[in-house]
Amino acid sequence: QVQLVQSGGGLVRAGDSLRLSCAASGGSFSNYVMNWFRQAPGMQRELIAYNGGGGGTYVAESVRGRFSISTDSAKNTVYLQMNSLEPEDTAVYYCAAQSTVTYAYDSWGQGTQVTVSS
Repeated sequence: QVQLVQSGGGLVRAGDSLRLSCAASGGSFSNYVMNWFRQAPGMQRELIAYNGGGGGTYVAESVRGRFSISTDSAKNTVYLQMNSLEPEDTAVYYCAAQSTVTYAYDSWGQGTQVTVSS
């Protein structure tokens, strides 16, 4: 089963950029759709973006034009580039590996706090 380790995140000001990384090990990257979710305090977990598994690339409307997802297959790493950050983007961000066979989320990253100050 794939294991995911996240890095990046932190405290930034509105308008700044951040890049989150999610490194996968123990499984073939090609067997998964890689997803990014976020969860703000008191809110439901929200799908932000996904990439791979024949599903192409998706970016949620709420962040489209500011966030992008990319994959480095050689490094088994998926990235979430976040530009023009807003205080509303403050949340814990999670990556998740979704099986292309069962469609289950087989593995989750540990979560990364992103805090955007106004």
